[in-house]
Amino acid sequence: MKINQIILKEFILVGFSVYLHVQASLFVVFFCLYLVTLTGNLAIIGFMWVDRCLHTPMYLFLSALSFSETCYTLTIIPKMLADLLAKKRNISLIGCGLQMSSFLGLGGTNCFILILMGYDRFLAICNPLRYPLLMTNMVCGKLVASAWIAGFFVSVIETALIFRGSFCSPNLVKHFFCHMRAVVTLFCLDSELTEFIVTAISVSGLIGTFLLIILTYIFILSTVLRIPSAEGKQKAFSTCASHLTVVIIHFGFASIIYLKPEASGGDDTLIAVPYTVITPFLSPLIFSLRNKDMKNAFRKVLGKTGSLYK
Repeated sequence: MKINQIILKEFILVGFSVYLHVQASLFVVFFCLYLVTLTGNLAIIGFMWVDRCLHTPMYLFLSALSFSETCYTLTIIPKMLADLLAKKRNISLIGCGLQMSSFLGLGGTNCFILILMGYDRFLAICNPLRYPLLMTNMVCGKLVASAWIAGFFVSVIETALIFRGSFCSPNLVKHFFCHMRAVVTLFCLDSELTEFIVTAISVSGLIGTFLLIILTYIFILSTVLRIPSAEGKQKAFSTCASHLTVVIIHFGFASIIYLKPEASGGDDTLIAVPYTVITPFLSPLIFSLRNKDMKNAFRKVLGKTGSLYK
């Protein structure tokens, strides 16, 4: 039982306030990374809709991932940037719940879309003849909608578990956003059971989605190794390289947060930066720089833009 039983109506996000001497520098760095992230994701979405050559399932899933990651960063980074310059870093109880639910829901959606992208590559490589029939644009739309529903279904359950009770003073959330493990420690009652449940749900979802992706790549690898020509093998691997790289980065950084034994105050602030800032920054760069079709779409847009000024 907490000593101070004052029921809270708002939280104060401690965030990077423990690093006062570098807050201005952090703002500049994070702001630049955020601009590149937004530009990269919006460019992918724009190129996909402008260039009809990209109206394929693979790029539909990629644009869905870019849209989800854009929304994901919007739930956290603008508030974080504002708090780096503000003296008062408060957030209401409702605002905290909405931010947490959105963060968890969009994070889960990203994981499910990464599964769909792996499944798309599995069908294209392992069942090339049936691929056009199995993976139509209509099917893609339904799968993406299912990913959003599944992601937010899990997030609503976790958020409801955390906000079902009351919170007690002190109202200091030792994080730069309403991370569930930082908020649950402010429970008036014993928080260990709730923390265990929500962590178990997150870890199970994280490990489960990662294992599903790995399983698809096991089948892909077994099929690619049976391709007789070296050129065919290289082409098959090149279609998967960007996705696999993003998967490793995404789940690698996520595991640092969710597989960590217990929250440790200020350290969690820095630990969360790679997953919340660096991963969304790297994802569009990897998919764009390693993809010939995206480069060609970029050249086409530049060509059309240039012709307008002639």
